[in-house]
Amino acid sequence: MDGTNLDYVPAGVDMNNWKLPENLRWSFQHMADFLPTAAISRGEGPVAQLSAALRDLDSVMVAPAIPGGAPVSVGAIMNTTETDGWMLMHRGTVLTEQYFGEMGAQTPHLLMSMSKSLIGAVAGALCDSGVLHVDAQLTDYLPELADAGYAGYAGATVRQLLDMRSGIEFSENYLDPSAGVRMMEQAIGWSALRAPGPTGMYPYLRTLVRKTAHGGVFEYRSCETDMLGWVCEAAAKSPMAALMSELVWSKLGAEFDATMGIDQFGTGIFDGGINATMRDMARFGSLFLNDGLSPSGEQVLSKEWIAQTFAGAPDSRDAFADSPVDNLMPGGMYRNQMWFPYPGDDVVLCLGIHGQMVYINRPAEVVAVKLSSWPIPQDPARLFPTLHAFDAIAAALLVEVNSASPTPVAPAAAS
Repeated sequence: MDGTNLDYVPAGVDMNNWKLPENLRWSFQHMADFLPTAAISRGEGPVAQLSAALRDLDSVMVAPAIPGGAPVSVGAIMNTTETDGWMLMHRGTVLTEQYFGEMGAQTPHLLMSMSKSLIGAVAGALCDSGVLHVDAQLTDYLPELADAGYAGYAGATVRQLLDMRSGIEFSENYLDPSAGVRMMEQAIGWSALRAPGPTGMYPYLRTLVRKTAHGGVFEYRSCETDMLGWVCEAAAKSPMAALMSELVWSKLGAEFDATMGIDQFGTGIFDGGINATMRDMARFGSLFLNDGLSPSGEQVLSKEWIAQTFAGAPDSRDAFADSPVDNLMPGGMYRNQMWFPYPGDDVVLCLGIHGQMVYINRPAEVVAVKLSSWPIPQDPARLFPTLHAFDAIAAALLVEVNSASPTPVAPAAAS
């Protein structure tokens, strides 16, 4: 692997030190041991079994990122990017499933901002049922947002939250201790309070102010998802853990309950607090290959919701390109809490800091998941090799399907 001590068990992990680089691998797999969580029930239905035909995908070669560079294997990329586990499914069949250190198939792992895609799915299911409307203003569900002093989000719509295009002032600079994302962590009890401020998620969201008109360019901000979750709860008159169980998790054929971090008042941490197993996240990813149909055969999201997710709005890509932060995905877009890293709609991602990814490639019929514990929140030198590794496998499989001669994606050796 990458030199990380896979067997390291830190002592005395708490809100003050769980994000230290040396503690992340353990912390991400034990969130419920030191921070409060709520269960997201899998329900009583049968587990959707995943068939397996294991193959050697580690030896697939990935083209060099720069001209003149040397190709590198998928296995080398996984071994140098603090991988806790990774798996890949093709046409619903598991081709590889690998775990490192103490992580196993039953281990819940912090999803970080992949949680956003799950919240987006809840919003989609509520829109499908007519409980939530994308063009409605947030104040239609939360009238208090129009009150003096709380009016930052007044006039914003559900669609603008889904696509992160409100005009709210909020910094996502993880390396700045005074950024909005770090101040919010203090408010919700994910880090020690270093300055006076609101306590709890919703009190914090009420303090946010508008900097530009709502509906402008894309700007990635975690507060958008937290506000979206609050609106979902208000529209459905139910807490998010129950909503997610009813509308999404219980319909996936999940093997395990998920959990969600909660603040001091029991409010969910919607932007990055969900914990789930790798296999269950692969089941979630399959929704986007199968027009919203889950591996258990239940319709979680409508075909229409999936279609408009992939289509985006007429100006989604322009809004993405004009973002004040370079997202390093030219031609891409952000839609319904999902990332499109390329022009077109072949590939869509759920992404979380410190190396969390669900990869969906529609032409290749591939879903892949990687859970990681990078020592820093964001790192293009780790993110894009992972993306390109999955691209390379998907391309090889697509050629194999369309050709009489198989590519060098060889069966795994018998164990």
